[in-house]
Amino acid sequence: MLDISKLPEKAPDIELADLLEAGVHFGHQKSKRNPKMESWIYIEKNGVHIFNLEKTAEQLQLAYNAAYQLGKDNKTLIAVGTKKQARDLIEEAAVDSGMMYITARWLGGLLTNWEQVKISLKKMITIEKGLESGAYDKYTKYERVQLEKELIRLRRFFDGIRDLTSQPDALFVVDVNKEDIVIREAKSINTPTIAIVDSNVNPDDVTIPIPANDDGRKSLAYIIKYVAAGYKAGRADRNK
Repeated sequence: MLDISKLPEKAPDIELADLLEAGVHFGHQKSKRNPKMESWIYIEKNGVHIFNLEKTAEQLQLAYNAAYQLGKDNKTLIAVGTKKQARDLIEEAAVDSGMMYITARWLGGLLTNWEQVKISLKKMITIEKGLESGAYDKYTKYERVQLEKELIRLRRFFDGIRDLTSQPDALFVVDVNKEDIVIREAKSINTPTIAIVDSNVNPDDVTIPIPANDDGRKSLAYIIKYVAAGYKAGRADRNK
């Protein structure tokens, strides 16, 4: 379990002007407000909630420190972002930092039914190796085509977690409402979560909530890169 009270102070300073420039401060319309987000909101302007960026910066630094510790301890952090504007940002940041990632669709049970996930991962690797080595050369053309189709399907869901050997140690989630199944599964087995929480969500089930705009691409890019940088720094310091 991730002990937030014992995290190292590794996060770089955050300029509030940079958060403002990225549009991190924009929440949802007043009509979509979740009362449990009240403490993170600074003001309402033209019917739209505006986040308190000082609090956002504090939470973002906490998220960085958590990601750093996970990286340094050689723990698995999976970034989950299936919304269109986040997919490439998640994949790019994950590949660069060493995080694993899921951008197509979260398969229910990935946390709570690990044995089945392990079977699917093994199947994907087996088909890959078989097609590359020529092990299926004696199969009919139809059978090889079916294997190739199955491999495409498996890669879509599992390529970003192909090296996963056990249940992940923590998750970094982009949109709590869209990935509500992820949050529920994580909570059910006490898997720590770092997540962007917009003004229309319930932050109570998130271990480290980051109050911010979860729709704007510039906002997502800033936050995803910042958290990923923490994990990358932790991995770099692992053997120091």
